[in-house]
Amino acid sequence: MSTPLEPHALAARRLAESGPLAWVQAHAPGVALCIAVTLAAFALQLAEQRIFGRAWLEALVLAILIGTAVRSVWKPAAHWNAGINFSARTLLEIAVVLLGASLSTQTLEAAGVGLLAGIVAVVAAAIVVSYGTARLLGLHHRMALLVACGNSICGNSAIAAVAPVIRAHSDDVAASIAFTAVLGVIVVLGLPLLIPVLHLSNLQYGVLAGLTVYAVPQVLAATVPVSALSAHLGTLVKLVRVLMLGPVILVLSIGSRRGATTALPGASKKARLAWHQVVPWFIIGFLALVVLRSASLIPTEALPPISTMANLLTIISMAALGLGVDVRMVAKAGPRVILAVVLSIVALALISLVLIRLLGMA
Repeated sequence: MSTPLEPHALAARRLAESGPLAWVQAHAPGVALCIAVTLAAFALQLAEQRIFGRAWLEALVLAILIGTAVRSVWKPAAHWNAGINFSARTLLEIAVVLLGASLSTQTLEAAGVGLLAGIVAVVAAAIVVSYGTARLLGLHHRMALLVACGNSICGNSAIAAVAPVIRAHSDDVAASIAFTAVLGVIVVLGLPLLIPVLHLSNLQYGVLAGLTVYAVPQVLAATVPVSALSAHLGTLVKLVRVLMLGPVILVLSIGSRRGATTALPGASKKARLAWHQVVPWFIIGFLALVVLRSASLIPTEALPPISTMANLLTIISMAALGLGVDVRMVAKAGPRVILAVVLSIVALALISLVLIRLLGMA
């Protein structure tokens, strides 16, 4: 099965050695195609907002759906592949780095030690439970990790960030993102219904929303209609939860590298211990921006453009993933992935409710 997430460093190196012009010529067609799909996604999102008053499907999801639709009726020739691969992997890694600018250590301090430890525990427990559930349902290792990390951390962004680390196939990434996106909308609409059923206070509901809803905008959509307290606390909890993406990717990277070196009996000790083979460059960049943001070295006025750029690059990379998707594989994985995602989000909600009760939140 082909995928834009497979290693292509050798081909990229050869192009780079040929000169910058040759590199641009080789990548321009594929990148332009991905940008075209992205523009179409934004156009559809705008149409949704004008027709329905809100965007039920965001541009990120629409980009991968449009890319998949294009791939279903037309298979890009070889000269498109370099740019599509670059968009799916390198641009996504840059987006992960930029995400670090939206977080700071002050966010952790504001959350409080008890809640902070609880969030870490919930994310860890949810990943284990979700992964185990997915494996029991017959999903393979990489797909199970995508579902577990997507549900437990931050939905599409986590799936997209984890994918290159575990070398996930584009079909798996597209399937997990598509189903997670649909479920995300259902969670936003259905979560407020639990308030009277579970007798949740505004504070409790804010924590529950922050721990279960996938994206920050979705947290706001689920909490703003309830109360300002729910919205503020939900957003804070969500940001801390997003911060777990760095450590999780680091752990997965170490595990992935160990597995690779174990499979190579002739690997040298130096190769096994080289830090640059264990820690992806974009994780180092992510942590560096967190430190810079915490030290107030990033101007406040620069934060909105950085956030916008990170979002844009992520959407372009999703368009690239869609262009590499074999619809038949997505359809084949569908029912099992849907069940795995549903059971995973239910488990996450239950674990979150246990945390709320243990912390004695009123």
